Amino acid sequence: MSEYDVLCIGNAIVDIIAQCDEAFLIENGIIKGAMNLIDTERAELLYSRMGPAIEASGGSAGNTAAGVASLGGRAAYFGKVSRDKLGEIYTHDIRAQGVAFDTSPLAGDPPTARSMIFVTPDGERSMNTYLGACVELGPEDVEPVKARGAKVTYFEGYLWDPPRAKQAIRMTADLAHAAGREVSMTLSDSFCVDRYRDEFLDLMRSGTVDIVFANSHEIKSLYRTSSFDEALAAIRKDCRIAAVTRSEKGSVIVRGDETVAIDAISIGELVDTTGAGDLYAAGFLYGYTTGRGLKECGDLGSLAAGLVIQQVGPRPRQNLRQEAQKVGLIR
Repeated sequence: MSEYDVLCIGNAIVDIIAQCDEAFLIENGIIKGAMNLIDTERAELLYSRMGPAIEASGGSAGNTAAGVASLGGRAAYFGKVSRDKLGEIYTHDIRAQGVAFDTSPLAGDPPTARSMIFVTPDGERSMNTYLGACVELGPEDVEPVKARGAKVTYFEGYLWDPPRAKQAIRMTADLAHAAGREVSMTLSDSFCVDRYRDEFLDLMRSGTVDIVFANSHEIKSLYRTSSFDEALAAIRKDCRIAAVTRSEKGSVIVRGDETVAIDAISIGELVDTTGAGDLYAAGFLYGYTTGRGLKECGDLGSLAAGLVIQQVGPRPRQNLRQEAQKVGLIR
């Protein structure tokens, strides 16, 4: 019996979310729709120019862990915060969601990471992230019992930016595979793919990663093609399972010669796309680790993603298990 369904590894980041217009992005040199890494000075400047904001614990894999827990799954998380106010907020929030989070905080600098997220009227989010304490995540933070005890370990591609995190992920993957478990990753961002294309492909082709999550932009970037079909044909050969989201077109899941098309759920209003891919992964992985078929996994992912984009912030306010029960996805 495994102790956890999903172990998530990621950058522990407090999201500071504000709405803005297109002109604000241009005036401040912000690349729309991307995750831009920034330094302390830039972080302070952008924070001073933000309008009213919502602070919420975020970080891609942290959002996924919270989603798994909301669906009723057993989730654990590795991520580094500092022993400061934002670190306390992050720790309280993720534990309150029901996620096992025991990574030791840093005693001093750098401070806990924060991401200033500007949401334009079309719901697109542009992230400006100061990694802070995140870069200190290392092999000493790997908890072997959790690494061996989770059915699937899931990590975010963003973790390839801080070098010591790579060691932690490889160590966790080795422990997981030695225990007969599986490892998954999200490509995170097309700019992230551009930075680490060869390494990501090696992770997939070497068998370090079994399941890959991506959106249509990321998968095309990975294979340097403008054709979605070409990219899908390529990733089919490079990993055991790939789940690719396509916004309002739903998603496509491939496993060997098998192809499963998933519809997007109908929504009232698109408010904020922050966390959409993270929650899709949460729904899919909850389904997968509880023995469901690919169609059910994709439908759970689609539901979770569809709910989170109708609100501001990356973690659904609704109880996902109750929402899935309403539509018959969980009995």
